[in-house]
Amino acid sequence: RWWGDAAEAPEPGPGTSAELLLTDPPCYLDPLRQTVGELQTHGLRTAQLKELQRAPRLPQERAEGVSKLLLKEFPDLPLPTPTPVSVTSVTDAAATPYLTLHGGRGGADAHRLHLDFDYAGHRLPAQPAESHSVIDTDTGLVDVTRDPAAEAAALAALIEHGFVPTDQNQPARGPIHLAADGDDALTRAGQWSALLREGLAQLEAQGWRIAFDESFRLRFESGDWEAAIDEDDEEAAGNDWFGLRFDLQVDDRRLPLVPIVAPLLALGPDAELPAVVSVPIPPRDGEDAAQRYVDLPGERIRPVLETLRELFGDEPPEGASHLRLSRFDAPTLDDLAARGIALSGGRRLRDLAKQCKRLATRPGWGPPPGVTIGLRPYQQHGLNWLQFRRSVDLGGILADDMGLGKTIQTLAHVLLEKEAGRLEQPALVVAPTSLIGNWRREAQRFTPDLRVLVLHGNDRHQRFAEIPAHDLVLTTYPLLPRDRERLGKAPFHLLILDEAQTIKNPRAQAAQVVRRLDARHRLCLTGTPMENHLGELWALFDFLLPGFLGDQQRFRRHWRTPIEQHGDRERRERLARRVAPFLLRRRKQDVLKELPPKTEIVRSVALGETQASLYEGIRLSMEKRVREAIAEQGMARSRITILDALLKLRQTCCDPRLLDLPAARRVKHSAKLELLMDLLPEQLDEGRRILLFSQFTSMLKLIEPELERRGIRYAKLTGRTKRRDEVIDRFRGGEVSLFLISLKAGGLGLNLTEADTVILYDPWWNPAVEAQAADRAHRIGQDKPVFVYKLLTEQTVEEKILAMQQKKQALAEGIYREGGGEGSPAFTAQDIDELFAPIAD
Repeated sequence: RWWGDAAEAPEPGPGTSAELLLTDPPCYLDPLRQTVGELQTHGLRTAQLKELQRAPRLPQERAEGVSKLLLKEFPDLPLPTPTPVSVTSVTDAAATPYLTLHGGRGGADAHRLHLDFDYAGHRLPAQPAESHSVIDTDTGLVDVTRDPAAEAAALAALIEHGFVPTDQNQPARGPIHLAADGDDALTRAGQWSALLREGLAQLEAQGWRIAFDESFRLRFESGDWEAAIDEDDEEAAGNDWFGLRFDLQVDDRRLPLVPIVAPLLALGPDAELPAVVSVPIPPRDGEDAAQRYVDLPGERIRPVLETLRELFGDEPPEGASHLRLSRFDAPTLDDLAARGIALSGGRRLRDLAKQCKRLATRPGWGPPPGVTIGLRPYQQHGLNWLQFRRSVDLGGILADDMGLGKTIQTLAHVLLEKEAGRLEQPALVVAPTSLIGNWRREAQRFTPDLRVLVLHGNDRHQRFAEIPAHDLVLTTYPLLPRDRERLGKAPFHLLILDEAQTIKNPRAQAAQVVRRLDARHRLCLTGTPMENHLGELWALFDFLLPGFLGDQQRFRRHWRTPIEQHGDRERRERLARRVAPFLLRRRKQDVLKELPPKTEIVRSVALGETQASLYEGIRLSMEKRVREAIAEQGMARSRITILDALLKLRQTCCDPRLLDLPAARRVKHSAKLELLMDLLPEQLDEGRRILLFSQFTSMLKLIEPELERRGIRYAKLTGRTKRRDEVIDRFRGGEVSLFLISLKAGGLGLNLTEADTVILYDPWWNPAVEAQAADRAHRIGQDKPVFVYKLLTEQTVEEKILAMQQKKQALAEGIYREGGGEGSPAFTAQDIDELFAPIAD
């Protein structure tokens, strides 16, 4: 029963019914909710009744209103109301979702969905979730039985459309507030676009009721774009630069696209783009900022983003309405057109782009009359390619296989420049020391009209003044730092780097000097543009076309890491397309059909007991040292420790005497040396002419006594050989049939087609090192089949290196079809496990 005054209320005791005093609704409802909840859960408690008994008086004239309010707020209240109230029941009515779209200042993230439900014309708040609700209508109170399953299904449908209940500002009683889901603003804007574009129609078709609050201001429009080349900018910059502008057409407005899509670049190159990308556009005059968006097809915008990322990384010039690019980027234009982006303007640059893509050659460039030999068809094509690049002032990399005549193609190119009157300053060739003599001899033999100056030796300083009087100047990489001032004062028509992979480390002194030399045109010659990793390819282009592949950090982030560490095939193909116009590479098997076959044979041998025990002891100690270094410094900083450990294992495989260790000196047996000594006499008896390569000059010293004991005559070439030409002539002239060569001294620049057999005593990391050695014999002029023997010790680090070579080959072939070069690899944890694996029993 309901008491009118707290003073009249008796103390509750055993058997007392529930007694309740109420004041005006704003005061009593909050404590009552908690108390009623406790009553419903635990039953009547004396302490709770005492609290309620202290409530002020309920006036009689408020009894009916409070009774209705109690029924609406607490439809399951287990207490009688102060006065009886008539309630109409509605059962079996379907739950119709009622969705209202509300807005706010600040773009898509400030907009919300409000979800309520309609039962037979009665609109009920979605919260709190109840089995039935009592509402006040014009005809009195109505008790509506609700369908919790249908309401939950409606909420799930909105979640499926990308909207989730917000964590803040959810009312205790009222609609459920939902916001767009997603980790970033672009994704959340895309959820709104998809809802407005398709989602609302789907919901209406399912019977939902949709309403727009007047605060809702989001607008999503469609747009199209085109790329335009700014001719005025191109001419103003003296034809070295041009402006590329992407224009977005939205209704009657033309907007610069780059600032609009810049947030997409910030997502990173691996971000998945939805089918439709929604990005904010500047508002019209008088509109609230960030309320208007444009929907861009993901597949069409992706090429634009890839182009921008390739050119500028993840951060294009801030606020740029157009992009300022060099002519080096002209091939990118043709790539855009191939991807369906409309281009206008810049006909000359677009033609240049198409020509570069096709490796175009202009008709009419024949061999210069002064060349003493006929050029093969592929060599004439190479000469035309060089001339084309000179004519459009674009550098290039002539990357033919070893033995295809890069030197003669380059000499013909220089001679053609002289005969055309363009060689107003000389051409400078920078080459390894071992190749200076080869350049001088081939220039005298094939292009005798060229005046050649060799800047080498202690007396070279007396000849610097003669540079302007010559056509071809030859110097070496080691001399560049010493001669930087004298060479820096001389202008050159051509700057040619032979074995250009020598500048793979951009921090090396020689690499820094060549970048500062004054040359009108630049050219790289190399059979191995990439030796061990893509960073070396970047170093060549940084010399050749500075900025073409971005700075070193951006190149690593955008190209190296995805390709080398994540195996991103698409990124690798894009990089190959980007560098292809500047790189000409032909393989021997493609252009020299008459070249005899080359057969590779792996000969392996098991270590003897004492040598195997030594190997295992060194392996265990070195593995412990390596793993400690990795734990302390990480993989990258432990590289020197890893290489030193592997060096000792490789030396153990070759011959224990290579190690300066007491335990190694006690081992008198080398399984691989015995294998070699079994192989050599047999081959020499068959009339074979053999090139024997080792990376260790000390290994060649150990081989020499064995040869002398067997009466085998030989010649030897290392970095310490003084009369290099005389030693080479001994082999070429037939005085000896065995040529011992250190890999560093003889892996480049030798033409030894008199040989028909190559023996590689010890494997190295990159297959192109071995290919270079084999190419001393398997090259133009060879008329005999060539056999290449690789000597390995079984179940050792040498077999693991062979497996790593295959990985490097696949990486290089993806960029320019064949791998290359000497150097040390980047290691992974799996590589460490494999390289330091024990010998199996």
